[in-house]
Amino acid sequence: MPPEWRPSACLDVLRLRAQLLRRAREYFEAAGVLEVDTPMLSSAGTTDPHLRSFTTTGTGGIRYLHTSPEFPMKRLLAAGSGSIYQICRVFRDGESGRLHNPEFTLIEWYRVGYDHWALIRDVETLLRTLLGTRCPTAVAECLSYGEAFQRYAGIDPHVATTTELARCAQNHGIGYHDDGAGIDTWRDLLMTHVVEPCLGHTALTFVYAYPASQAALARIDPGPPPLARRFEVYLEGLELGNGFHELADAAEWQRRVKRDLAERYARALPEIPVDNRLCAALDHGLPDCAGIAIGFDRVLMLAAGRSHLGEVLAFPETLA
Repeated sequence: MPPEWRPSACLDVLRLRAQLLRRAREYFEAAGVLEVDTPMLSSAGTTDPHLRSFTTTGTGGIRYLHTSPEFPMKRLLAAGSGSIYQICRVFRDGESGRLHNPEFTLIEWYRVGYDHWALIRDVETLLRTLLGTRCPTAVAECLSYGEAFQRYAGIDPHVATTTELARCAQNHGIGYHDDGAGIDTWRDLLMTHVVEPCLGHTALTFVYAYPASQAALARIDPGPPPLARRFEVYLEGLELGNGFHELADAAEWQRRVKRDLAERYARALPEIPVDNRLCAALDHGLPDCAGIAIGFDRVLMLAAGRSHLGEVLAFPETLA
């Protein structure tokens, strides 16, 4: 075992990290997308009940380390920045393991005038630029959320009941027991344990048209069933990014935040102040745009042929 002061990643991987970061910046510069820099600390955190923020306290009171630069970037978009991107460190408490580190690098960008379909093509081009020969040459595959479930889990997630989804999970060897689990809990379990491992092995794979209940901050197409203009991208069974045709309706954004806060209260999660500056920016007007956050360290892991995130970080959580 090497001494604990040494980096976890070898120097060749660290050189590859620098090379891929340079390629990413060259890609966006050639496309006319502006690089921006926004604060890591904010007076408001994400209300998403699935994310946990780190906090710090100083003379200004409680501040939240960002889980994504999304909110200040949307304020820039509302101010007329045009298409923008950012490469930054983000922080998510409680995320550790083979594919997670509480501090990691995101590439997040927003393309003005794009919908989610145009952004999918953009994501494919960037990933091929970064991954080179590690990316399959086959044409990228696009599967709807429903098609992915029916192909790999043998069930239609849009019409199946909670009981049917729970039985499907049991049939696939998922030992989860919670009588109060809602339908999206079972969908998520099947997605992560059954569907995701099958995605992206012969081609870069995009899964789109998520249930409206999983829209986050994506626009929704009316049903039946109503579906979110959201997609995720996969390679070798690994989720690399989550993209949206971005919600621009300030009133709808407030409704979703209130729903998040109610869920946080029901689950006894910490109360999070709402980002009123973002709300004001949305009231002013967010341009029609699509955006995505890509986990850069996971992309690097694939490019380097590694199987653990710690192999591509100089100093992961255990050595920090």
